Amino acid sequence: MKALFRAAAVAVSLGGMLAGAATAEHHGHDASMKLDAVLEAQPDAIKARYQYRHPKQALEFFGVKPGMTVADTLPGEYYSRILLPYLGDDGALIGVQYSLAHRAIDWKGDAEKLANHKGWPARFTAAAEQWRGGSEADISAHLFGDFPASMDGSVDVFLMVRATHHLHKHEETGGTLSSALADIMRLLKPGGTLGIIQHRAPEGNSDEWAKGFNGYVKQDAVVKAVTAAGFELVETSEMNANPKDQPTENDYVWRLPPSGDAKDIGESDRMTLKFRKPE
Repeated sequence: MKALFRAAAVAVSLGGMLAGAATAEHHGHDASMKLDAVLEAQPDAIKARYQYRHPKQALEFFGVKPGMTVADTLPGEYYSRILLPYLGDDGALIGVQYSLAHRAIDWKGDAEKLANHKGWPARFTAAAEQWRGGSEADISAHLFGDFPASMDGSVDVFLMVRATHHLHKHEETGGTLSSALADIMRLLKPGGTLGIIQHRAPEGNSDEWAKGFNGYVKQDAVVKAVTAAGFELVETSEMNANPKDQPTENDYVWRLPPSGDAKDIGESDRMTLKFRKPE
């Protein structure tokens, strides 16, 4: 009789596990279909970049799902306008821009430009209202170095897409990358994801050239900086690699589309890195 009860308990447990797996698979299928619909609804100018940027594969690689809270660094009319309708009514999008201290280095302390930069969060949230696509997701925006304590541990995924070179180039003089990573560590939930897509410098080019001023950074330098900040490297992907992009030390990334005209090369060779905040 005891053996019969044990067998029944195992069957019930196994049935529950299978049902849970089926539910998770169903939700994953629904999320994939929703992302397909959002991507199909984008303007032609955005869809033209899919061949280089692979937004579906990238967002799925980073584990972005509807209902999450996602931060987008240096946002414009690309990932943010895809994320807003995809995250849905229970989700939240946080636009993130460089700190005032960072911009003070860029602009050599220009008071007028810095005053204008302070108003960026309001401008971003107003612009993002036009990208909702019917979604009621929460929209907010902040500068690095200006996140309230109430946001600590609230973010599921923090994206830095083609933004790391700006932080890396002033690290030696202003600690811009390390301070941004400290903010990200604080904001992410335990186990949360930091997703980086970045123009990749050839390993054979000099470290001086690859500091970020030319738009490129070496992959090992990014991994070293991010893991030194306490993150764990989970996985890398070559989805955004472009072997045609072989910059010399006389080149910079803005020679390529969409900024430049080197259409025979296409967009830049990019690393795609998934990091995790420890539990």
